[in-house]
Amino acid sequence: MALLPKVFYNFNRLLPLGFDPRCGPPSAALLLSMKRTFVYIDGFNLYFRALKNTPYKWLDLKKLSENILSSDHKITGIKYFTAIMTGREDPQAPIRQQTYIRALESFIPEISVHYGQFMSHNIWARLSDARQARYWDRGKENRISLSGMVPAKSSAEIIKTEEKGSDVNLAVHLLNDAWLDLYDAAFVISNDSDLAEAITLVKKQHCKKLVGIGIPEGKNSIPSKKLISVASFQKRIRKGVLGSSQLPNPIPGANIHKPLDW
Repeated sequence: MALLPKVFYNFNRLLPLGFDPRCGPPSAALLLSMKRTFVYIDGFNLYFRALKNTPYKWLDLKKLSENILSSDHKITGIKYFTAIMTGREDPQAPIRQQTYIRALESFIPEISVHYGQFMSHNIWARLSDARQARYWDRGKENRISLSGMVPAKSSAEIIKTEEKGSDVNLAVHLLNDAWLDLYDAAFVISNDSDLAEAITLVKKQHCKKLVGIGIPEGKNSIPSKKLISVASFQKRIRKGVLGSSQLPNPIPGANIHKPLDW
């Protein structure tokens, strides 16, 4: 009997990340069986962490998921959460974005697109460098010297843009689809730690369901430890898999082309 605590401890170390002891360990049958899998994609998180300033923006989200996930996942639904850009900094940005969304909807029958809001408003903010400021003209960054124009540690009125609603929408769909029993496994592509509670609730209320995360990787990006701690499994989204997961150009039967300046 003296060996039992040690055996139990070693057993726990072998359990998947995010294991909830109240549910018991996932059975081998669940881990190895073909699983109905829904993919939930935080569009802005994926874009700004892994796609911006790369040639991989024409991304096939179904192919990406299939390339990342093991063969026991059958993708039955993909939900893409985004917001239409305003175009204040780059007038062509909304056109490129909507072209991409039309390509996704034309080429991937499993996908549905869910919109939050892209908001902008004026605020006052401290300048990080009182000697110069940066501004954007038609999507290109420019700099202007402020020497002699403003005192040190001064502020400036700026236009703050932010995307609202996508993380909440994703969390609600993740929970609701679990209650509707639309999936055996969910795969969340995001590094937003705010989604940790929704993942935890799904796993507590639906012990037989797996919720994994796909972590977009980019320059100076740090994976969320909070998300990793609650997920059933994790996958890293690196440049190699992005490059091998591109949409055809043009989209067959739709005459939709990748934007030239992407």
